[in-house]
Amino acid sequence: MPKRIYVAGPYTNPDPVDNTRRAIRAGHFLLLQGFTPFVPHLSLFWHFQYPLPIEKWYAYDLEWLAVCDGLVRLPGESEGATQEVFRAEDLDLPVFYGDTDDDAIKSCVNYAHKEGWIGNEAS
Repeated sequence: MPKRIYVAGPYTNPDPVDNTRRAIRAGHFLLLQGFTPFVPHLSLFWHFQYPLPIEKWYAYDLEWLAVCDGLVRLPGESEGATQEVFRAEDLDLPVFYGDTDDDAIKSCVNYAHKEGWIGNEAS
């Protein structure tokens, strides 16, 4: 079963649309590598039609994080992403960092290969 990876990163700072693009790009690459990514930034589109307080979105995201197998932390300041990392650590989930988005993704992919999460389809 593909591992579920939570994509955490800045949302509001500096721009929700640009940050959502970044998170979708990360999720897309993870999907192509064999993961099942959860990209909480996609709630931006839901929020356009049905705005909710940010606390509601944070609670929603943390529920999804609880069923994930790891977290990729995209670089950049973010109070929400920092809280997601703390929660992932509380859940004993691996957290993957990097100096760039690509480095954070590569950290996850490398770990996944080492742990046999992906790349063992022939076995």
